Amino acid sequence: MTVIAADDGVAARDWREAVRAAASALVGAGAAGEGYPDACERVVEENGPYIVLTKGLALVHARPEDGGLAVGVGVTRLAAPVEFGHPDNDPVDLLLAFCTPDPDAHVGTLAALARSLSGGLADRLRGAPGREELAGALKEAVPDA
Repeated sequence: MTVIAADDGVAARDWREAVRAAASALVGAGAAGEGYPDACERVVEENGPYIVLTKGLALVHARPEDGGLAVGVGVTRLAAPVEFGHPDNDPVDLLLAFCTPDPDAHVGTLAALARSLSGGLADRLRGAPGREELAGALKEAVPDA
């Protein structure tokens, strides 16, 4: 099962607040445990801004043992973009958050997201007029939700 969460117009002063907001949406949806936002922040601290996949878009995640309770995906659109320190893809205004309870349960969800991103998902998310439409666009991208 994939849990969808969406948040729109989130104010974040920096990448840490942006990551925490995106991961917290998964906590609020019941897909991740309370410690998941901390774990997602640590991923960037330890590994740098590799989570910034393309212009303006980051994939927030942590390891399954860091709090994934279900396969969950969420979208957070920021009120203003923030810098992650990525040399090519900053600033980030759109965050996809992802969690999984085990290393194998999420493969189909990530594959669907990758296909949808190459098919213009980021533009559809940026153009969505509100939170409900953000969630709807994400649900279309991940059909098993």
